[in-house]
Amino acid sequence: MPVTVPMIPTLATKRLILRSPAEGDFPAYAALMASTRSEGMGGPYDMRAAWGMFCHDIACWPLFGHGALMMDLRATGQCVGQVGINHGPLYPEKELGWMLYGDFEGHGYATEAAAALRAWAGRTLGPGGLVSYVDPRNSASIRVAERLGAVPDPQAPRQDPDDLVFRHPVVA
Repeated sequence: MPVTVPMIPTLATKRLILRSPAEGDFPAYAALMASTRSEGMGGPYDMRAAWGMFCHDIACWPLFGHGALMMDLRATGQCVGQVGINHGPLYPEKELGWMLYGDFEGHGYATEAAAALRAWAGRTLGPGGLVSYVDPRNSASIRVAERLGAVPDPQAPRQDPDDLVFRHPVVA
């Protein structure tokens, strides 16, 4: 059966443009995944593993109708990170995730991008909920989940038994 590739959306927020990943985004992605900052996501990863994860983020679009978007600053066009909805055999539920590059933490970009993608998901994918899997040592991501109104769900299934699971309110 042929696969229909959905249109990958471009979303705009007050400060960000959320757009389709491109090959040129991989070096910054790979650098983050090779660093100790990726420990909460199972890393650090070598280039081969990072490439597989990057491709997964894109492959989710034709497989599930959602996936990853890069976060560009409206003012400069600089890519500051990624936000996405993950799914597949490694994710018990659809996961809303985010990551920021370099010194871009602490500016609210992850919260802004995740709120926009979650709203898009509510309009486009229907009423199913989203969760965020967060390493308990990642206080910045815990704060993002809380700012988004997500609440801990200790009974939720998880890939990593140590992860915290935050359940997002259904946005329609």
